[in-house]
Amino acid sequence: MSRSMKISAALIAVFAVALITFITVDPIRADNENADRAAQSTAVLTDDAYRLTSAADGKVNLVEFLDFECEACFALYPTMERIRAEYEGRITFGIRYFPIPSHTNSTLAAQVVESASRQGKFVEMYKQMYETQSQWGESAESQEALFRSYAQDLGLDMARFESDLGSRGVRERVERDFEEGRRLGVQGTPTLFLNDVKLDQMPSYEQLKAQIDSALGE
Repeated sequence: MSRSMKISAALIAVFAVALITFITVDPIRADNENADRAAQSTAVLTDDAYRLTSAADGKVNLVEFLDFECEACFALYPTMERIRAEYEGRITFGIRYFPIPSHTNSTLAAQVVESASRQGKFVEMYKQMYETQSQWGESAESQEALFRSYAQDLGLDMARFESDLGSRGVRERVERDFEEGRRLGVQGTPTLFLNDVKLDQMPSYEQLKAQIDSALGE
């Protein structure tokens, strides 16, 4: 066999091996691996999600993606507070930020709550935002001055608050929740997940209670 024929035969053999390798890749396995990686990066109840209640057994997790400027979130707020009180210690109730871009002050409000959380005042500022929403919600003007007054009223260290509010860490914390919410299929607020299953938007107290009781086995 001539030298040129040997080279051609070798190239054909290499091509055949490459083709067989390409054909025998399991597309289902590859898709599953990609799905597993996506699931790991978009857990609903993440380690850094704020817990309004916690259950030691971790059996039932309820997570709300919310926007403090959202009127529907405000309408659901009394139901969520009632659930929080009634299931204290029995379920884990987590909160994640999902500020709607069309709301002028929603991202700022989330950043203010996040900044307050860094001084141990997450719950207090969370409640403050809802309880005063009628004063600032739907405004076309920045409510930063008003939000700063809330921080003062809560007795926060204002120098630290100002630093946190303008920090990259606070901004990225809010953005991370938002982007992970989108990957989980969140399209609006409020959006609830019960044990990683997305619920119908705006459940009544009775509906939500029944679903939680079922998850608890009651």
